[in-house]
Amino acid sequence: MGFVVTQRLSQRLRRGSNVAKSTQYREHGARPYELMCPYKVISEGQVNSRSICFRTTDSDFNCDQRNCKLFRSGRSLVANVLRNNSVLLQWQPPTLYINDLKGFYINCSWNGTFTRFQCDSVHLGISCRDYLLTNLHDNVKYTVCLQTLYRNRTSVEECVDFTVEPVGMQDIVIAMTAVGGSICVMLVIICLLVAYITENLMHPAFTHPSSKRGL
Repeated sequence: MGFVVTQRLSQRLRRGSNVAKSTQYREHGARPYELMCPYKVISEGQVNSRSICFRTTDSDFNCDQRNCKLFRSGRSLVANVLRNNSVLLQWQPPTLYINDLKGFYINCSWNGTFTRFQCDSVHLGISCRDYLLTNLHDNVKYTVCLQTLYRNRTSVEECVDFTVEPVGMQDIVIAMTAVGGSICVMLVIICLLVAYITENLMHPAFTHPSSKRGL
């Protein structure tokens, strides 16, 4: 009975190909609840955290260079900066102490003009392997640190820095490149046309004189 309830909850919260991915995980021996990621968002200045929320993992996500920019921490933490002012964080805990894993803690901050601001912190469960940050500021340097929490061991922290480009900036660059290329082609055509006209004016074709009358 618990398996059926968990499966239905997973299918309700899963976006897109819910049933297909649940079937895929069952074929590989994974349990349905491992797709669910419980987490709590802790706002700055608030002692009590919000209610526990659930999201589904995006383990099959790949960063497309046309719509995504990749930043790495040097170890396992990866920031996939998307074009909609959001960032998908991905990580993999060390397999050596996986049985002692207690969860994860995300701490975020960004640099303002005169001071450094703190983002909301997130406490995630042991099944979480990614988290989506939304509504980020343009042209601001963010620092996101992930702490891997263990029961009887010291927590391990790694950080990644990234900057979100303004929405539509890549489209503007592509458009300017296309316009610049068109202008270059037009200039080449104009230069060839001017050269052709100049060549014909400077060296007109030789015309034979008309024959004399009576000859």
